Amino acid sequence: MKKTDALIIGAGPTGLFTAHQLNLIGLSCEVVDNLDKIGGQCIELYPDKPIYDIPAVPECTGEELTNNLLNQLKPFDIKFHLNQRVEEVKRDNENWIVKTNSGTTFLTPNVIIAGGVGSFEPRKFSPKECEKFENKSLFYSVKDKKIFEGKTVAIFGGGDSALDWAVELSKKSKVNLIHRRDEFRGAEATVSKMHALVKEGKINLFTKYQMTSVKGNGQLESIDIKNDEDEIKNIKTDYALGFFGLIMQLGPIANWGLNLNKKTIEVDTEKFETNQKGIYAVGDICNYPGKLKLILSGFHEGALAARACFKLARPNEKYRFEFTTTSTNLLKRLGKKE
Repeated sequence: MKKTDALIIGAGPTGLFTAHQLNLIGLSCEVVDNLDKIGGQCIELYPDKPIYDIPAVPECTGEELTNNLLNQLKPFDIKFHLNQRVEEVKRDNENWIVKTNSGTTFLTPNVIIAGGVGSFEPRKFSPKECEKFENKSLFYSVKDKKIFEGKTVAIFGGGDSALDWAVELSKKSKVNLIHRRDEFRGAEATVSKMHALVKEGKINLFTKYQMTSVKGNGQLESIDIKNDEDEIKNIKTDYALGFFGLIMQLGPIANWGLNLNKKTIEVDTEKFETNQKGIYAVGDICNYPGKLKLILSGFHEGALAARACFKLARPNEKYRFEFTTTSTNLLKRLGKKE
């Protein structure tokens, strides 16, 4: 059983900054995430997409933001437990016993849920045979865009992700963009850019079409798409990308006795504590009057939750607020000279 002052569930930006704040005030923490990488939705959904509303950072991608937060954590020895989902949380006197689906067990007085909107998985293509090509030549997110260079890519969807990747991949790939409607849900500027690339012949656009079947021996070779009039087209392709949005699932969190409201967790605005003592919720998964679903809000929530953890982790000590600009204690923890 691993003992720690706080356990953070979720390794997205909010979880990473909360880990920084905990270690800064002298508390230990470990981080669990059900994804196979650090960064949460920033890495999973928009690693290359610019973000413009991080304070003092005019522009950065999801990947850059994640890397910057990890650099900020370098002075601290934080253990990450990836590809693990928290299955059980139960009270043990003044502590919580937390177990993951991999059998890892933690004993901690503080649990901070920073799991974004819970566990999420992509909506998938309807044809059953798509499964055998998943993570080989059929994907629901882009991990490495270099694999598509010089190849033919079929992109399905009408939202920001589909349009952004159609525009981006058209620079070095042959792109077929397929959508079941004429209208697109993406940003107007991106829709205009996509239509301009269609006119230039850099993107082939098929609207009112949906995938009906896939063909290939181990590797995807072609797809069949059908329109509203039952006209079927066969398109040769090396890869298929589906961007149909995500199915959000709270998963086991729903069974932890928390005060849930429409898949979010109600918290106070002093400590961001839930109705269970020692369990906090920060980031998109928490809810309170005036809540803004912004990364910067998650940073604020994590900072307050971290300081609330001190009382339970160090019941015999008094927390003293200090500034990093003047505190010798904080500078030492950061590995800085006075």
